[in-house]
Amino acid sequence: MTTTTRLGELTGDYVLDTDRTRIGFTARALMVTKVRGRFDGFEGSARLDGDAPSKSTARVTIRASSVQTRNPKRDDHLRGDDFLATDDHPAIAFASTRVEQIDETNFKVTGDLTVRGVTKPVTVTFELTGAESGPRGTVRVCFVGEATINRKDWGISWGGVMVGEKVTLEFDVTAIRQS
Repeated sequence: MTTTTRLGELTGDYVLDTDRTRIGFTARALMVTKVRGRFDGFEGSARLDGDAPSKSTARVTIRASSVQTRNPKRDDHLRGDDFLATDDHPAIAFASTRVEQIDETNFKVTGDLTVRGVTKPVTVTFELTGAESGPRGTVRVCFVGEATINRKDWGISWGGVMVGEKVTLEFDVTAIRQS
């Protein structure tokens, strides 16, 4: 965040800058290695209230079939019924239900995460890492965040001990103010 930017100055409606945003995950495989992946297709928006962050909201919709791990065979398996079942459940969705400001730049965003048609609450910790006004008056905000979930809570139980139950969701978000 620039030294002259106050949270109140960031109030407005935002959309995700999909060229500068990364939504990814990390999971254990064979209980030894980590598999890292990302989703290439998504859209999202937020209403930021810098004066009263608890009034802020956010939502994101991810095209489940856009999963990428740099291994085509594994990606196809992740798209299949053992994992994301993208034919029956083409979208992964998150909609915030609560925003809590922890300190000047850290927030907890709780919301409903829907995967494979199952909706469960998740809390993502976010840090506001930057805010700037562009040469044309465009305001951009940047956040990094993560949450760890248990994939079995969403009905993804394939793999036994071959695939770790815990999945860390990773967000490196840039959003552009629309109004």
